[in-house]
Amino acid sequence: MWVIFGQEKEHQKRIIVDVGHGGKDPGAIGINGIREKDVVLAIGTEMIRLNKSIFGDEYDIYLTRYDDGFFTLSERINLAKSLRGDVFISLHCNSFYSDARGMEIFTFNSESRKNGYNTRTSIALGDEILRESTLNINIENRGMKFANFQVLRGMIKFCPAILIEVGFLNNPVEAVHYSRPSGIRAIALAILSGINNHLKLK
Repeated sequence: MWVIFGQEKEHQKRIIVDVGHGGKDPGAIGINGIREKDVVLAIGTEMIRLNKSIFGDEYDIYLTRYDDGFFTLSERINLAKSLRGDVFISLHCNSFYSDARGMEIFTFNSESRKNGYNTRTSIALGDEILRESTLNINIENRGMKFANFQVLRGMIKFCPAILIEVGFLNNPVEAVHYSRPSGIRAIALAILSGINNHLKLK
């Protein structure tokens, strides 16, 4: 029995969720003082819970932080590399003018043949998450984009890597949405469902 259990764990797909900001770095601060670091930690934690309660613990999910600790970008990248994940997802929230709303997802545009495969796969992964979010929680789709973010640049060599801006904390509607447990659950489920769709299609 122990051998069988070990084999099952070995073949689980591993999802690395980089929970942005933390500690002395609150990230964006929105309406009513809602803080980016708290929102993304709640989403990451909820993804772990939903993986167990809805997906039957199908995935091996690791967060880059489990509390309000501060880690540098280099420390996050080194941790993610050591965990050897199948996908890397960095969670963040936007802040701009109050009418701005919606989810946008970034990846790194690598032109090398080896890393180019991970870029293309990252786009497919991001598209699935955007589709789930648009269909199930009616969030505005701001599309897939390229960016030279350090975590993406550092991780694209090892696995598909995306950075999700889940919404705008200074938008009155989205700030209220992400201040509620139901809103956190909805976005966590959409992200996890998008990952699940993508990995099942591969």
